[in-house]
Amino acid sequence: MFLNKIALAGSLAVLTSTASYACEISARVSIVGNEFPAIQTVGAGAQECAGAEVKTNLTADHQKINVAGMQGNPAEYTSAIVANSSIVALMNEDVIRPIDDLVAKHGQHLKSNQLITIDGKVMAVAFMANAQHLVYRADVLEKIGMEPPKTYEDMLAAAQKIREMGLMQNPVGGAYKAGWNLAQEFNNMYIGHGGAFFKDGSAEVAINNAQGVATLNMMKALSEYMNPDFLTHDSNATNAEFRAGNVAIMNMWGSRAATLVEAEGVDQSVKDGFAIAGPMTVGGGSMPATTLWWDGWTVAKNTSDAEAEATFIAMTHAIRPEMLNDTTSTQAVWLIDGYQPTPAAIGVFAAANAGSTPYPMVPYQGLLHSALGAELGDFMQGKESAEQALADIEAAYTAAAKEKGFL
Repeated sequence: MFLNKIALAGSLAVLTSTASYACEISARVSIVGNEFPAIQTVGAGAQECAGAEVKTNLTADHQKINVAGMQGNPAEYTSAIVANSSIVALMNEDVIRPIDDLVAKHGQHLKSNQLITIDGKVMAVAFMANAQHLVYRADVLEKIGMEPPKTYEDMLAAAQKIREMGLMQNPVGGAYKAGWNLAQEFNNMYIGHGGAFFKDGSAEVAINNAQGVATLNMMKALSEYMNPDFLTHDSNATNAEFRAGNVAIMNMWGSRAATLVEAEGVDQSVKDGFAIAGPMTVGGGSMPATTLWWDGWTVAKNTSDAEAEATFIAMTHAIRPEMLNDTTSTQAVWLIDGYQPTPAAIGVFAAANAGSTPYPMVPYQGLLHSALGAELGDFMQGKESAEQALADIEAAYTAAAKEKGFL
């Protein structure tokens, strides 16, 4: 059904290809997606095509606009770049089309682990793997005499020592922005505690338990060592804190970590101390507190066959083997022929090889993610208990799941 751990770990193998794909299109292409460097590279690759206009709207708010932008007839966007979480919303709203016919006609060069098949139909083409993992300042940890943390408990101990020694006041970073990001940090930590999101074989939520409380307590403890404005910090803001020399240890996306210290104006000490490691565990568990992801692209349902074909051609051109070079190869763990793993890929491969859990692709996971994002802020600000926050989340999810017919 979806890119699995074996496929992720197996992409360590060096692959070769000499194929070349020309790109001539005859109808418009309009792409919506996230804004990090790898996605920007894919968008720019699609815009190399000649014959018709190719527009991109790459923004951190892509998940707020992609469904609405594909519901019109014709759709505003002919393709949405998604991950294994965000494709579910597009499937639920029936705004993307199966692309088996286009794969047969124009996608013979695509690898089998790139074809995201749901209910027997190819619904997306994956081009990269991703996971959150440890990013740290090796020089700072050396000053406090500690090894890179392997557990979140180790991270807290390191943070306390960094603060006590006066090296940094808020040494922990994290994408804890209220909403999607905060919910994802809960997901990671809850999985690390061995929690199950739903009762077996059911859409009935099951997070109001000891693992849920432990998850929230660890998140709150970490936030005590973060910038006081942590509830406004997405990946961009968190990375800015690291670049500024204010953060020494954080859980960050592999797709962001690869280019973290390449921005203009980053102090040399930050560049020299920058290091990557695998994901951490928590609470004495062995399951990494992270999730495995793929990113890929889709084709809109409410668009003409000509536009669908042009979109497929442009997007496959964007992820052709020839797009790999010294710059792009460091931007992601690419699922593209010819990709050779770089040092920046260490964290993602470590996550795959450690048996990390893929982000769930059940149709109601998005409803829980939304409920988490909406309800966790009060707890993180100390306005309610962990138990009350979890009860609020379950109530919000249950109402939404009933409205959608899952319960």
